[in-house]
Amino acid sequence: MVKIGVIADDLTGANATGVRLTKSGFQTSTMVHFNQMPPHTQRSVCVDTDSRYADSNVAKMRVSKVLENLSAWGVEVVCKRIDSTVRGNIGVEIDTVLDYLGETAIAVIAPSFPDSGRVVSGGYLLVNGIPLQATDVAKDPVAPLTQSYVPNIVEKQSKYKVTHLGLNIVLEGEKTLAQAFEQSIAVGSRVFVVDAVINEDIEIIANAMAMLKNQQMIPCDPGPLTAAYSKAYFSNALSNKKFIVTVGSVTTNSANQLHYLLEKTDAQPIYVETAQLTGSVELWEQEVQKVVDMALKEMQQQEIIIITTYIPGSEPLNLKDIAQQQGMTQEFLAKRIADGLGKITRLVIEKSEFEIGGCFSSGGDVTASICSIGGAEGIKLNDEVLPLIAYGQFIGGHFDGIPLVTKGGMAGDKKAIYTSVRHLIAMSSN
Repeated sequence: MVKIGVIADDLTGANATGVRLTKSGFQTSTMVHFNQMPPHTQRSVCVDTDSRYADSNVAKMRVSKVLENLSAWGVEVVCKRIDSTVRGNIGVEIDTVLDYLGETAIAVIAPSFPDSGRVVSGGYLLVNGIPLQATDVAKDPVAPLTQSYVPNIVEKQSKYKVTHLGLNIVLEGEKTLAQAFEQSIAVGSRVFVVDAVINEDIEIIANAMAMLKNQQMIPCDPGPLTAAYSKAYFSNALSNKKFIVTVGSVTTNSANQLHYLLEKTDAQPIYVETAQLTGSVELWEQEVQKVVDMALKEMQQQEIIIITTYIPGSEPLNLKDIAQQQGMTQEFLAKRIADGLGKITRLVIEKSEFEIGGCFSSGGDVTASICSIGGAEGIKLNDEVLPLIAYGQFIGGHFDGIPLVTKGGMAGDKKAIYTSVRHLIAMSSN
């Protein structure tokens, strides 16, 4: 079991980060004593060093002790929780982490917390649109901050070279950002300050960090980057598990959600010809087998297998006309399409040489067909990923115990399918 350890400089910050990890699928506990060994049965902990306003030597000692305990505990992902207004012994504590972990360790500082009004652009930290130095932290009686440029704030405390990576690089995507990390690391950079103004920027940073296999990347942030990086890290660690995404709904909303999923992953969708599924029994069987063969082949290369009837640029079938031509009802034809997707999903799961980490289905009729054809007795409901999007497990049948997220065609914003798949990936690591 891979373990996550967060070193926090105060208790409320430890709790805040722990909650974000828990919501991301990593059950987390806060340790209130810095010298306390985490329980071996726990897989994610936040440890409070109570060092934000401590003497720098005291802060270094406490962080070192936590690192010793985390190492003995078997930690693999080390994270440094910092204040969202960069108060405290940030540079000293990050240096201590880097010194302890060795030359491959790289710190990525992202104070941004968009949901709380904290963003970094051009290296400057803004709080609800106001430069940091114009907020109340400038009046902090213990350690007032009189500037807003984060790289300078860190440089005053850290002995390591600090490199700023701007929003222009982040917006180019995770591959470009990963290359920027590598280029700077090659010339000696160990500490990075990275811009982020929206949550998607933080996801890009996390995914770029996870691409650097030869480095031990340390997220240093108020919580969002730690949660996003933990997800990305475990996604890579679980590369032998496969996740099946079955989308039968052809609404504009589902199309936008699929497009976003494809933007955020390397997955290549497998398209199902609905005209074949409304044809003869022979055509139906041929299409099902063709798609199953394609999906099994795709599993050799992809973690996420997308099976969908939505083909960009194609006109949806006129089921009314087809029904009249064949002397059938529209409802019967719609069920044949849904049953085709259900049969494909079942056969892919049964024939896969890989462990299935979870399934996602969009469209109530498709979900019902998957359950029916898979022989499921029901779905054990565990959580709500997003409003109207449920997470649970199949009960009985061919899919017994396999995790499942279900979504109606009109439910969720453009990120809904991506968020659902990430939730499945995170939960499969528990």
